[in-house]
Amino acid sequence: MNEYKEKILRICNESSKGTLMETLEIEYIDVGENFLLAKMPVTPKVHQPDGILHGGATVALAESVASAGCFIFLNTKEFFVRGLEISANHVKSIREGDVFAKAVILHKGRTTQIWDIKVTDADGNLISICKLTTVSLPRK
Repeated sequence: MNEYKEKILRICNESSKGTLMETLEIEYIDVGENFLLAKMPVTPKVHQPDGILHGGATVALAESVASAGCFIFLNTKEFFVRGLEISANHVKSIREGDVFAKAVILHKGRTTQIWDIKVTDADGNLISICKLTTVSLPRK
């Protein structure tokens, strides 16, 4: 994995051009044997009206990093992957800085997969815990 790390991250970041990930300034920054890590700046464009990170932006970050992980860790040549369900528990607010989302695959079944995504601030404080369930369907 280490010899491919830079290439994987480059591909993930290039595939974000012109998408919601680019709009939210999500950047993929690390990848390992069972995880993908991304960061997103917390600025007024991802705030809710009272000046803190919007939960929807947090969920978009979480789903983006886990979905990108699908293309790294699953067979997307024979299958296409779609999200079935995402849930989030927001435990702390943040007004500025960066948030980091680390997606780890918990269950890698033939048909369904479960991803755990922890969103933290730069000091490692937990902001949100998210779970994404995906389904792999055969390409026709």
